[in-house]
Amino acid sequence: HVAIIMDGNGRWAYRRDLPRIAGHKAGERAITDIIRAASEWELAALSLFAFSTENWNRPRNEVTFLMTFNRNLLARRVDEFDDRNIQVRIIGRREPIPLATLEQMDRAREQTRNNTGLKLNICFNYGGRAEIVDGLRKMGEAVSENRISSSEVNPDSFGEFLYMPDTPDADLLIRTASEYRISNFILWKLPRTQIYVTDILWPDFRREQLAELIDLHDSRMQSRRAAAGGAQG
Repeated sequence: HVAIIMDGNGRWAYRRDLPRIAGHKAGERAITDIIRAASEWELAALSLFAFSTENWNRPRNEVTFLMTFNRNLLARRVDEFDDRNIQVRIIGRREPIPLATLEQMDRAREQTRNNTGLKLNICFNYGGRAEIVDGLRKMGEAVSENRISSSEVNPDSFGEFLYMPDTPDADLLIRTASEYRISNFILWKLPRTQIYVTDILWPDFRREQLAELIDLHDSRMQSRRAAAGGAQG
């Protein structure tokens, strides 16, 4: 499970004396390439931070653009995702996403729901704390309705009430554009995650960089296992 905080679209545009939305448009090439690579490499899951619960505070014209941009991106790509056996999931709160955007998200999810390949988690209007609060509400309802007893409440059972119960914890979290912040992203899925920050801005990020970071992750894991084996020996 690879999770990515796609950062740097605005800076990419600023460095080229372009409006911020030009950076978001350029970021689509990176999104498409990374999804294709994740599918071809048979990753179990890819989680992309597309729009956070805090992003509503951005300028109105940018928020409006992002709603339309993400809706149109799904409309353009869903047939390809379906052909690649990718299961599209929309992760986050539905309110106050515009109806037209929700309808396209629902169409993409329904069209690909039976696919068995890559789980593509598009985290949209998503916040890690919001997810935990929503999970607490659902678990509280289950306890009050006797669907689960209070004695059964533990980290594993709580995880079943969160947005992605069938997605494993993240093995690798990548953040582009040199920002050393988790930014409230999939907090429950990060207990043992390796975190990598790259100075590459998101529109310039490609599968080559993803492959390098996955290889680095695998090398570190092998070194840890070797060290643990040596210590035990």
